Amino acid sequence: MGLTVEQHLADRHDLIRVHGARVNNLKDVSVEIPKRRLTVFTGISGSGKSSLVFGTIAAESQRLINETYSAFVQGFMPALARPEVDVLDGLTTAIIVDQQRMGADPRSTVGTATDAHAMLRILFSRLGTPHLGPPSAFSFNTASVRASGAITVERGAKKAVKATYTRTGGMCPRCEGRGTVTDIDLTQLYDDTKSLGEGALTVPGYSMDGWYGRIFKGSGFFDPDKPIRRYTKRELHDLLHKEPTKIKVDGINLTYEGLIPKIQKSMLSKDVDALQPHVRAFVERAMTFTVCPECDGTRLSEGARSSKIEGLSIADVCALQISDLADWVRGLAEPTVAPLLTALRQTLDSFTEIGLGYLALDRPAGTLSGGEAQRVKMIRHLGSSLTDVTYVFDEPTTGLHPHDIQRMNDLLLRLRDKGNTVLVVEHKPQVIAIADHVVDLGPGAGTAGGTVCFEGTVEGLRSGDTVTGRHLDDRAAPKETVRTPTGKLEIRGATTHNLKDVDVDIPLGVLTVVTGVAGSGKSSLIHGSIPADEGVVFVDQAPIRGSRRSNPATYTGLLDPIRKAFAKANGVKPALFSANSEGACPTCNGAGVVYTDLAMMAGVSTTCEDCEGRRFQAAVLDHHLGGRDITEVLAMPVAEAEEFFGAGEAHTPAAQRILGRLADVGLGYLTLGQPLTTLSGGERQRLKLATHMADKGGGRLVFVLDEPTAGLHLADVEQLLGLLDRLVDSGKSVIVVEHHPAVMAHADWIIDLGPGAGHDGGRVVYEGTPAALVTTRATLTGEHLAAYVGG
Repeated sequence: MGLTVEQHLADRHDLIRVHGARVNNLKDVSVEIPKRRLTVFTGISGSGKSSLVFGTIAAESQRLINETYSAFVQGFMPALARPEVDVLDGLTTAIIVDQQRMGADPRSTVGTATDAHAMLRILFSRLGTPHLGPPSAFSFNTASVRASGAITVERGAKKAVKATYTRTGGMCPRCEGRGTVTDIDLTQLYDDTKSLGEGALTVPGYSMDGWYGRIFKGSGFFDPDKPIRRYTKRELHDLLHKEPTKIKVDGINLTYEGLIPKIQKSMLSKDVDALQPHVRAFVERAMTFTVCPECDGTRLSEGARSSKIEGLSIADVCALQISDLADWVRGLAEPTVAPLLTALRQTLDSFTEIGLGYLALDRPAGTLSGGEAQRVKMIRHLGSSLTDVTYVFDEPTTGLHPHDIQRMNDLLLRLRDKGNTVLVVEHKPQVIAIADHVVDLGPGAGTAGGTVCFEGTVEGLRSGDTVTGRHLDDRAAPKETVRTPTGKLEIRGATTHNLKDVDVDIPLGVLTVVTGVAGSGKSSLIHGSIPADEGVVFVDQAPIRGSRRSNPATYTGLLDPIRKAFAKANGVKPALFSANSEGACPTCNGAGVVYTDLAMMAGVSTTCEDCEGRRFQAAVLDHHLGGRDITEVLAMPVAEAEEFFGAGEAHTPAAQRILGRLADVGLGYLTLGQPLTTLSGGERQRLKLATHMADKGGGRLVFVLDEPTAGLHLADVEQLLGLLDRLVDSGKSVIVVEHHPAVMAHADWIIDLGPGAGHDGGRVVYEGTPAALVTTRATLTGEHLAAYVGG
């Protein structure tokens, strides 16, 4: 073989080789990534970073691991398609730590999402007094059950045996472990000064001219001309709560049901985000959530709250800040559970180490930001003894203050130094700086990207002529003159989460940036204290609850003018140009793929053979506008479509306006027909912003943005600042929760919270202009901002 004695054949596999990757927009990309090193992937949004790291390397690694399991086990796993790539060599087990928000299941908490709560339950079942029972007695996800009856034992002669069965759970019976109870605000259902005939019902769709009107008026249970406030108890009960009852109206057999059960089935039981906007607004007004009066929001039964260790119940310890809980656990010295205490201490210390010591274990998992959720997922990997694993991170610094980024860097380096390959998709210069190897993709986004522009060291990137290299040392200076506020939004006595009776005035008509270390109380102040009334628009990064059929064209309303333009040019109905309506391919019903349910195995999707994934009937594609059919238009990136609908035969001003807004928010590279399920958090936020920019908004309009720079390349941040300026100059007020120094420097007004996280935060430590903050270096943020500006 010609090998020296020193180099064993097994030691030669020190590279992950990718050849000919063509996933999404990648153009035959070939790269060699060193193993047991930290590699950072950079490039503007949409350049293909995620397609290479997640869609190719991590996806193939997971697929190969799944194939090692038996067919039975594979039946419980998603069926993964092989990524489009010629050669993938040298792969190791990939662990993906992404920013998908944790499931918003109301019973999921930080404690249940990690192993901390399970360990505490065992601890209380062993040491708690009075002794309650097994660990399930302290679980708010387990209900108490009592059953008795006869069971037949078939052993020789059959005989019946009386048996009783009990299981002690910790679930609060009133709220069923949710901590809150829902109620319906009756004033939102009807106007009691009017009669039904005068239109007393204010529920969307319940007009007296339609079927509901005929049913309510013809039921005979109440007088349709009597104001509701004069109803008897019986009549009011029938209007609101009557069980389904057969009635006859104008000779037609119908079913009458009380208003509350009816709207509970038709509206309240559905996913709020999937409802039409006017119905969603009604549901949000009508539903009120209050803390469960029986368990006081702890989710636990009375029994589970009564068992204590050193005077604290499991509810008390879960409400403690994790850094304080770690100190409490250290104070327990009980030899019978020593290994458990050691494991619990390590888990809790990991939280503090990763900068999440300010959380409490009873914090609902759905309320964590993307960055916090990602760091919670990291907890289980920190103490792992595995080596030679590939860890894949998606912007691990999202939601981190510059002060916390150093901590995250140390963590990434620690994972690497244990002998792991660490792949990071990242835009922040502080993280790029610690890379052993950099892969820069581009040069543009979408179809203009998908090639490797640079591969090598950070120094090489800095001196190289790529977009990332040129912007790596960008610095924004504070503005010399700032705008004058036109008013103020007063917040008084804010106490949400860790806020300590905060009084602050948020200026209106200017660009205000709210900052502070992670856990200092920024989101609590903004989301907990600013009322979501008509004048306030919250633009967050939560998933857009659309089916896999939804895309930017349907979400923004862009498809309507496009369909009308096609219909007008071809003299046919607009419905033909909708893949969800008459124009849909009959084989796949307009989905473009056929889903096959394989019973016990995971279902598979295959491209529809009839329409070849185009989603439309062949006849629809014979109709053209400006020389393109509807599928070619939906395959266009926003920037190209804006040009297409801007002039010539396809000139459609309504479509052009919406496309202009999408380009404004930096989404010029998105294709019109891309499924919404494939968008990143930052892209979702900018898509929502583009749709809200069309709001005329009665009176003042305040935009509240949560970390709009998430997922933005250094070069795109400049465009975002221009967009924020245009919003403010058009008379809007913009409040941004943000850590990016360029956004802080560009603000008219900064509100800095701190000084620390959790109970060490929750106070306003600075209010004023960025320039004054840089001069005084009064806070942690001030020091980092001064270093950034001075750099």
